[in-house]
Order: sequence, then C-alpha cells, then structure tokens
Amino acid sequence: MSEWLRDNPHVRTIRVAACDLNGQARGKRLPTRFAGKVEEEGTRFPLSVLNLDIWGEDIEGSPLVFETGDADGVLRPTERGFVPMPWLDAPTALLPLWMFSEDGAPFDGCPRHALTRVLNAYAARGWSPQVATELEFYLIDDSDDELHAPRSPRSGKRREAAEILSLRTLDAFDDFFTDLYDACEAMDIPADAAISEAGMGQFEINLMHGPAMKAADDTWLFKMLVKGLARKHGFAGSFMAKPYPDHAGNGLHMHFSVLDSNGNNIFDDGGPQGSGVLRQAVAGCLAAMPDMTLILAPHANSYDRLVPGVHAPTGICWAHENRTAAIRIPGGSPRARRIEHRVAGGDINPYLMIAAVLGAALQGIEEGLSPPPPITGNAYGQDLPQLPADWATAIDTFEGSARMARLFPRGLIRNLTMTKRQEARRIAELDDEAQSALYLDTV
Repeated sequence: MSEWLRDNPHVRTIRVAACDLNGQARGKRLPTRFAGKVEEEGTRFPLSVLNLDIWGEDIEGSPLVFETGDADGVLRPTERGFVPMPWLDAPTALLPLWMFSEDGAPFDGCPRHALTRVLNAYAARGWSPQVATELEFYLIDDSDDELHAPRSPRSGKRREAAEILSLRTLDAFDDFFTDLYDACEAMDIPADAAISEAGMGQFEINLMHGPAMKAADDTWLFKMLVKGLARKHGFAGSFMAKPYPDHAGNGLHMHFSVLDSNGNNIFDDGGPQGSGVLRQAVAGCLAAMPDMTLILAPHANSYDRLVPGVHAPTGICWAHENRTAAIRIPGGSPRARRIEHRVAGGDINPYLMIAAVLGAALQGIEEGLSPPPPITGNAYGQDLPQLPADWATAIDTFEGSARMARLFPRGLIRNLTMTKRQEARRIAELDDEAQSALYLDTV
C-alpha cells in the first residue's frame, strides 16, 4: 500500500479512473484494502471505455468494440498518485490511471498519452513547456426547469446580473470558495486568484504555472472538484461553454512558456515583444487553429459561445495585450514572457487541448513560420480569417488535417471523429433544454 494511504488510514474506499476522450472520468470503486494490488499491477478495462460518447455509450462501428471482441487494455497509475476526493461525504481517495495495450504500448485512444507524445518532442530538444490555465465556470441553481443564478447562502437573494470583479459576489459564496481552496490544497492543485466574472454566478480561478503534464492533471482534477463540491453545497458547478444564451460563455485560457535545458525562457528576448521563437510559436498556433477547433470547441453547445463580440475569440489573429485576439501576448516582466491561447471553452478535455496548442506551437518553430502582423484595436470589427462556425465543419476539418495527423495518433483521430459524429446525430434530436441537461454536469 502507498505511503499516502498509510498516512491517511481514515480513507475507507478508493476510486481508480482514467480520462476518456470527452474528459470524463471512467473507473471503479474499490475497498482500500485492494489498493496495493492496483498500484502494483494496475487494473483492466475494455479499450473502448476511453472512447465512449458523452452519454457513456459505445460508438457504433468502432473497431474497438465488436471487431476486436471489445478487448481489454491495462490501466496503470500515473505519477500523480492518490489524491483525496473532498466532495464526497465518506473519506475517499482517487488514483488517476492511464491506458496501455496488453503488450505495454501506450493506447492511442488515451488523451494523456497524446499529451506525452507532444511533450516528448519538446524533450528531444531539451525543452520543457510550462503551462497555466484560467478556468471560468458558473454556479447554477438547476432545481427547476430553468437555470438560475444560485441564491446567496448569506442573504438568500439571487443576483440576476453580472458582477465583474465584485468582492461582494465572491463573499456571498465564501463557504464554497473556502472549501474549494482547502480542497485544492489537499489535492495539490495550485489554485491562485478567484474573481467574479461577466456572467451571473460566473467565476474564474487561475491555476499557477508548472510542468505541462501536471497542469493538465490539475485542470482535469479541478473540473471534477468544482462540479462535485458545488453539488455538496446545493447547486451545480458547470464548465458548459454557454449555459445561458444571453450571458457570457465559459472560456479556458491557456498560458504557456518554454524553458530550455538551462531553465531559460526561450520566449524572452529581454524586451516587450518577445523572441523570434515566440513569433514562430504564435505562427504555428494560428496556422493550426482552424484544424484544431474541434479540440477547442468539442461539443454542440461550444459553438453557441463562439460568436463575435461576446468575449470569445472567433477571428484568427494575435496581438500584444489585447483580449479580443485569439492569441494574446501579455505584458509584464520579460522573464515571464508567454503566449496566452484564448479560444478554448471550459468544456474541453485538458489533455487534448494542451497537446494541440503545444504541438501547434512546436510545428511553427520547426517550420520557421512567420505570423502576420499583430492586430491593434477590436478584433471583432476587423476582416480576419475565421474559425469553423459549426460543429460539423470542425469535425470534418479536424479529420482531414495534415497538421493534426502529425500531432495525434491516427487511432485517436478516428475514434474522436466517430464519437463526435455519433453525438451530433443524437443531439440533433434534442431541444435546448435537453441539451442543457446533458452538458450541465458532464463537460
């Protein structure tokens, strides 16, 4: 049994789980006394479990199901080890897993392996990407047929309006945020500042910079934590891209820099503009942006957020200190020079999103690409190339992309596009209320 479990003898049960293509945790519940066996030997699931649709159902025609007899893979613990699950009443721990084939090879359909593949390409150059994420989410009262801002536990009142950077709104939910920060500390999730955002009941929390894989793990675990802890407090916590048609959507902004083998930031040239390598990385991100839109906007509801003029970038462009641009270069100390990728919604799979962004940046560096001039002013008012405007186009573009074929294994591209086409067929039959009910707690 692990040292963590020995130090936490009050933990009575464990969960073992891996992340599927939709970012869902798929796993098992076990008594703690069987933890040592899982740590040493792993456990077995069908390979198809990581390639289910958003309802958790098999993909029709998938080669992972009947064609191969729904064969098992072997799930092994990641380097993260056990983390507590503070949103559950009984003392419980989660052991994150990732999927391997029977012969020990990484499974193509495992999102965490997709990120490892990209990080190995950086490591071959002696480079280490450092990543931070900013996550927007809503607290929602879904106790009847309509979605509302939750009542303040302190006053019992609703605030049916935006409260940008309002301390009063944060304080109204102080019990929730206190529990959330305590839980992040226990789970080793580096939660930094919390702010009240532009939508009613909308908040944002920043996770601090760190190695890219840990940042992806942190983001996956944080989404799970917010959703679970919100329910414990009597409301929903949702990263759905667009819960309300008339309020801002949830974004997930990714900041990244790259350290060389000496710990120097390769994007820093000592000035405010950033290095030539930074501009090549920006060019790579811009060149791949249409092709990777499915990763940044993976669900039907994602495209309700991607409309001009409502704080979600739709034009393919970059800028310095400009939040209307898809790619922003923040100001500040040159030592902290970094790229902020602002397109993704809160509903993404963090492993696939970080892999796509870092992979695109590396392609730009390897190809020596040059970006167009940075824009100034309002990007929404300019004639710019646009992201795919609908889900079907994004699926087709991703499937046929030569750039994505260089980033992701062929099996993952096939499985993801099959998954999304199956979801699109089923979701076309749902009304808006049913779509909200589907996405509210899942994504």
